[in-house]
Amino acid sequence: MSSFVDLGLSRPVLRAVEKSGYTTATPIQAQAIPHVIPGGDVTGIAQTGTGKTAGFTLPILELLSKGQRARSNNVRALILTPTRELAAQVGESVATYGAHLPMRSGVVFGGVKINPQMQRLRKGVDILVATPGRLIDLHNQNAVKFDSVEVLVLDEADRMLDMGFIHDIKRLIAKMPEKRQNLMFSATFSDDIRALAKGLINDPVEISVAAKNTTAKSVTQCVYAVDKARKTALLSHLIRSNNWQQVLVFSRTKHGANRLVKQLERDDIVGAAIHGNKSQGARVKALEGFKSGEVRVLVATDIVARGLDIVELPHVVNYDLPNVYEDYVHRIGRTGRAGASGHAISFVTVDDAVDLYGIERFIGELIPRAEEEGFEPANPVAERALDARPLPAKKPKKKQPFNKPKSDSSKPNSKKPKNAGNGTGPRRGGSKKPAAKTDENAQNPWAKRQSVGGSGQRRRRPANND
Repeated sequence: MSSFVDLGLSRPVLRAVEKSGYTTATPIQAQAIPHVIPGGDVTGIAQTGTGKTAGFTLPILELLSKGQRARSNNVRALILTPTRELAAQVGESVATYGAHLPMRSGVVFGGVKINPQMQRLRKGVDILVATPGRLIDLHNQNAVKFDSVEVLVLDEADRMLDMGFIHDIKRLIAKMPEKRQNLMFSATFSDDIRALAKGLINDPVEISVAAKNTTAKSVTQCVYAVDKARKTALLSHLIRSNNWQQVLVFSRTKHGANRLVKQLERDDIVGAAIHGNKSQGARVKALEGFKSGEVRVLVATDIVARGLDIVELPHVVNYDLPNVYEDYVHRIGRTGRAGASGHAISFVTVDDAVDLYGIERFIGELIPRAEEEGFEPANPVAERALDARPLPAKKPKKKQPFNKPKSDSSKPNSKKPKNAGNGTGPRRGGSKKPAAKTDENAQNPWAKRQSVGGSGQRRRRPANND
């Protein structure tokens, strides 16, 4: 493994890295940083928890430190993320690693008032981390300009695709200088990601430190076959009998997450839910409580989970299996980060069997079975040999019209359409409906708005916004 000293980083950046407790670069960092510093375009594919964020923030800081400060309402480097939580996480990394450099950074996302963000942009920001919807809002109100963008980063590009942001991203890029550096990072590798890179990035260097669709070796996986009615009892039993103090639990739906928290509290287990119907303040409070130990169990949906970065998280539980098999990799990647060991547990009912077999086929391995005395299912889940056939190619997503709801700046209690679904999403990465899940929500995000104050104009929120 490479030392950060050998990667061409200046002393101010190295001081910040050392203060954070790091001396040795991870494989994705060791490969990406030398390519980014000279100004080349890069696509980086690495498993969740391998240090992708530092892989692009460190060299960007190094690059920008040698140039002129950002002018009023301008940005020099733009980092786009799919969710608020991830934006906040990346923003913290930029601030930490740039602590000894004379540069301004900022973070903008929906769910909070827009005016303070506009005021911060007034002075100019060297590095801006943003979600697409709020960035579009700010651009429409002339609060941010893209004339001086030198570096564009697409973080969690696979989630960007899943959430339907691709058309917004293309429109944003059209307003930027053609001559710029482009970086794209993703946790999984797919034909869609490769196509995105070819369409938006000029002759990139491709860096891959993970095999396609694989899970981290530092994560121990197991499956409990259980009857649906006994899932909560099994979870409470495992937490108490094993004295688990910090558990991240994944629920398929927002309502399911809320219900599970209430059920756990009846068993004297302190929990909190985090999902798209929670206000940004509530989401931050739940996450801080979980990190501090006040909250023992954090129940999350897939949308917000991409931005969760918890140091040495020991246990992840799939209370509900994901319908999109790639999400299994992302979920269990919350534990076993940066070389630490972790434990991923999945509950499977007889109705979930097809998803279990699909996940095993997707990751290319059988997940070991586990049993807990007293919780043997009345309806057992049959074990199958691994299906080694190649996965079928995904059908191309239908282009979503721009007048569909897409903005992250809505309020959590916005009115839902009458046909709102239950948040389960498509199976195996497919799509039954043309509309994509998003953390964003505007009738036409590029239309000028008359309202400037507060958190922006109230807009209708799409169904399944976790």
